[in-house]
Amino acid sequence: MSHKRVTKRKAIIAAGGVAALGAAAILLPNANASQDGGSNDAATVKTLKAGDASDLASQLEKLLGDAFAGSYYDSEGQQLVVNVVNVSGDENNVIVQAKKAGAKVREVENSPAELEAAAKTLKTEATITGTAWAVDPKTNKILVTADSTVTGSKWDKIESTVQTLGSGMATLQKSAGTFTTKVAGGDAIFGGGARCSLGFNVTAGDGSPAFLTAGHCGVAAEQWSDSEDGAPIATVDQATFPGDGDFALVKYDDAATVAASEVNLGDQTLAITQAAEATVGTQVFRMGSTTGLKDGQVLGLDATVNYPEGTVTGLIQTDVCAEPGDSGGSLFTQDGLAIGLTSGGSGDCTVGGETFFQPVTTALEAVGATLGDGGVGAGDAVGGEEAGAGAVDENGDGIDDQTGEAIVGGGEEAGAGDEAGAGEEAGAVDENGDGIDDQTGEAIQGGGEEAADGGVDENAGADEAGNGQDEAGNGQDEAGNGQEAGSGVNESH
Repeated sequence: MSHKRVTKRKAIIAAGGVAALGAAAILLPNANASQDGGSNDAATVKTLKAGDASDLASQLEKLLGDAFAGSYYDSEGQQLVVNVVNVSGDENNVIVQAKKAGAKVREVENSPAELEAAAKTLKTEATITGTAWAVDPKTNKILVTADSTVTGSKWDKIESTVQTLGSGMATLQKSAGTFTTKVAGGDAIFGGGARCSLGFNVTAGDGSPAFLTAGHCGVAAEQWSDSEDGAPIATVDQATFPGDGDFALVKYDDAATVAASEVNLGDQTLAITQAAEATVGTQVFRMGSTTGLKDGQVLGLDATVNYPEGTVTGLIQTDVCAEPGDSGGSLFTQDGLAIGLTSGGSGDCTVGGETFFQPVTTALEAVGATLGDGGVGAGDAVGGEEAGAGAVDENGDGIDDQTGEAIVGGGEEAGAGDEAGAGEEAGAVDENGDGIDDQTGEAIQGGGEEAADGGVDENAGADEAGNGQDEAGNGQDEAGNGQEAGSGVNESH
């Protein structure tokens, strides 16, 4: 097999096809464009796209330090809401800066440390098959869920444990379904008699093409095919399940396989540009081989699920439905951000239920892979204007010294010119700041010392080739990943 172009999620939207097409219609280009609030007040809460809200939340978590107590995305108002604890009021400097950045700030009672302690109590006292818990920043509590198998003495145990924590710390709800992993059924990747779904194509640490899927799929079979009873095309390299996650890295057997960084939605494809952390309240989409495209919201983070096979930690809880065969399938945003891999849950796409996902960022870091063909991996900042091009941040606090606003993707590591800003030409040396490379004697694109090292070049103005707005070189490119236009996205799938 040579230079095979692999289509992992075929154009099959079976049961619930109408709903799937409805979800696909939401994924139109330029939907929910980011914009500022209508007031001239610098502290006005801004309307943000979900991806921008996630970036801003990450920056504010670093800025606020111990005062940060989680955040969530208000999808209706398109606003980022940030929880804070132990603050002395609006005069607190970091709170003022958070408001200037455009976030809605609210004081809450439970700190992250207190919520973590409560979760440890649940783990110690109530690790019961069929239960799950996750942090819900909207309520500033831990949401505990018990499925239909938790009855009798098991229910009494989980109920009494939650009551011990107190009504202000945790809430308990009952699920009509049963928590299971979603192996079997569907039409995607096949191995050892099981069927799963491919999550995202990635590049392994050794440069070979690979993909991510669920860990419980990876431990079910070593080799996987793209057709039932077909010859294997990929072999499991690493798999984690149960334990600290549910993810597997599967390498394509043919090193020449072209593994496009995109999700096949059935009637269109969506380029996947980078991995991002989940934000509670964000609208997300799931693609799976059994039920096709479905959407919903993120409900909780750092979820622990007690499956029959064992306990899995560090998951994302959502209300997106899933069914057997959807395991390993991709969870993403309409902006092309990779969020998670389908792990399991309860219910189905007729009655609904809870579904849990492995965070992609954690999986990438654990297996040492990057998204797509060398695309942006976990924790990488997107270049261009959205990553702080042109911003000044001398103290590295993630706040623009000129505007007082948080730099999305910001801080010193994502300032203008950092891998994607002014002075793009790699290796240029300009010690005297005359815009001429001291080594080659040639003009530096976007030149001048300040434009070559990530600083602000007042003479560069709106130079399309050198100041963070270049369509082909710095984060505003067609692939949206800070590389040359189209890099990391293969046209075929």
